[in-house]
Amino acid sequence: MDEKPIKRLYYSIAEVSDITGLKPYVLRYWETEFPELRPQKNRAGNRIYKKSDILLVFAIKRLLYQEKYTIEGARQKLRQLKENKELNGQLSWIQEAKKNGFLEEIRQTIVECLQILET
Repeated sequence: MDEKPIKRLYYSIAEVSDITGLKPYVLRYWETEFPELRPQKNRAGNRIYKKSDILLVFAIKRLLYQEKYTIEGARQKLRQLKENKELNGQLSWIQEAKKNGFLEEIRQTIVECLQILET
């Protein structure tokens, strides 16, 4: 199935947490450990993640959890991928979201809303 374009420009930390299956405190910790992960903040001081930030979170998650890198090793690997311009093609956030059941949850919510509207 083709990757659908992301409709929104920014996501909150709670939304990124749902999409990636990570707790918000893990995302905040990774910001301190990985200089590449620096989501912008809005006027209220809340983090706002772009698509590129979400893809980076998935790349870090894969390196740490699946490939079993240490944080220092993952940091070095990210630098290598960035230098070789391979980072963008490493992960599809849609595929990861499917694995975590996030898209199915959205679909179910939409179906329930449609049922409410029909009655």
